[in-house]
Amino acid sequence: MNKKKLVISYKNLSPEILALVKKKYPYGYQDHVIKVTKPNNEFFYAITLDTEDASYLIKVNVKIDTKPKDDDDEKGFFSDSDSIGTDNDSFPDDVEDEQDDDYSDDD
Repeated sequence: MNKKKLVISYKNLSPEILALVKKKYPYGYQDHVIKVTKPNNEFFYAITLDTEDASYLIKVNVKIDTKPKDDDDEKGFFSDSDSIGTDNDSFPDDVEDEQDDDYSDDD
């Protein structure tokens, strides 16, 4: 016996099928959404669910962030005008490492 193949919208699911979806995806289906392309090159997003008698392709609404990426996100911690660590920085040659005698373990 072949399983029925059904395409159905999430909002039109019966309570029984909805319970099976929640059982299969207890933490949500965000990482399981697939893009389905129709023959006319239109597409929709869906999740899958198999039961004993049917294979469901359940259409889900997906919000896609179409906002252009802000340039501030691409900048580093410092702006372009900061001049930290330039070639003009140098460490004086006449400074030597000094030991602080107050912290010796001889006490």
